[in-house]
Amino acid sequence: MDCPNDPLPAGARIYAALRSDYGSAHERASRAIPVEMPVAIELNGIAYAVMMASPCDLEDFVTGFLLSEGLAEAGEIGEIVLHPAEGGAGIVARTNLPPHRLEPVMERARRRLGDSSCGICGLESIDLALRPLPALAPSPLPEPQAVQRALAAMRGAQVLGDATGATHAAAFCAPDGSLIALREDVGRHNALDKVIGALARAGRDASDGFLVVTSRASYELVEKAVRAACPLLVAISAPTSLAVERARAAGLALAVLARDDSMLWISGPMLED
Repeated sequence: MDCPNDPLPAGARIYAALRSDYGSAHERASRAIPVEMPVAIELNGIAYAVMMASPCDLEDFVTGFLLSEGLAEAGEIGEIVLHPAEGGAGIVARTNLPPHRLEPVMERARRRLGDSSCGICGLESIDLALRPLPALAPSPLPEPQAVQRALAAMRGAQVLGDATGATHAAAFCAPDGSLIALREDVGRHNALDKVIGALARAGRDASDGFLVVTSRASYELVEKAVRAACPLLVAISAPTSLAVERARAAGLALAVLARDDSMLWISGPMLED
């Protein structure tokens, strides 16, 4: 699968959106979003891993993954055949390695039920990665100006980021945009987990406010926000297609490309007006 060099590559999709200037002005818009989907890698008929990826140049991706993981050397990888997963939810990439390369693959298969990152591998794990999320109860959203205040408050609170220039931050803010908790980490998922954990330890209800992340809005961050029962996730960068689809299915309001002067609603009740 190639990514053609045209106005809308195969790895992108158009979504309806609403641009807000934090005031009363709203403008209907559209946004090209990168497609994200699970890709299951099977080696010699054995499910090895499921990765989230853009559905283009997958033969290159699988080859590079196997080389980078030390599972094979150049010239040892057989033909890579791509198949749509059942229901079209993802792609299965199948290839063969020589027999002397299979021990780590077999070891992975023996212990994969205990893996913490990729989860159960194979077609079942594609289903698991896309398991239904709980539906969020309808909840009033903060005024747009609250997001603007939250962004301003976060800039002065990222101590680790200011010192290193190499970390992500996640924050939970009150409905008026005041900062309740901010956590930093080299990993965007970790930063959000820290904030959610801090709220739980403090006995704070995540439904009474909103989350802000200094990263793109990936499907993992959307799922974490939904499972925390937070009605709104704000990201300073763009989302992926899977993040948008999961947010819309769960009823999560998702605002992206949040800047000082505007943000883009890509999911939420305001798009239904």
